[in-house]
Amino acid sequence: MLRDITIAPLDLPAHVDEALAVQALAFGLGPDEVAVRRQIVLRHMTYRGARALGATTADGRLAGFVYGMPNSRTHWWSTVVEPYLRAQGNEGWLDDSFVITELHVHPHHQNRGIGRALITAITDSAAEPRSILSAIDTDSPARGLYHSLGYQDLARRVLFPSAPRPYAVMGAPLPLRRR
Repeated sequence: MLRDITIAPLDLPAHVDEALAVQALAFGLGPDEVAVRRQIVLRHMTYRGARALGATTADGRLAGFVYGMPNSRTHWWSTVVEPYLRAQGNEGWLDDSFVITELHVHPHHQNRGIGRALITAITDSAAEPRSILSAIDTDSPARGLYHSLGYQDLARRVLFPSAPRPYAVMGAPLPLRRR
């Protein structure tokens, strides 16, 4: 299924616009939101341990990407999700976890195993014993993928400022479950 796709480290700051074009198509983002996310991605990539992988086609186009980092309770995301996790008795997941910050696959390349390959490759090299992420809290192919890899819901109906829909925070022990 990954024929003609190469998964490799991605210099995300150098390819931020290409990556955000994929994210915009996959996630339905407008130009204003892309501009905001560009600054966020560039800031995230300065954090200790942040790394990215890209899925590149044979002709050099980015078909998908993932990036993440060791979680820190001082990061904005953690400060937002912490009360929701605490309410469910899952606050400890914020410690010793590798957070998947973004994972997106271009719509023309979805359902080919690229997302699975990206997330397993980036977590396989994590020093942390577990991984956490957030995903829109709906029955979706993304959440189906995460569940198939061993992620479980840690908190539901998580509201991020300015996000129109609630999210679920999910966590899985590493290494991720293989099919």
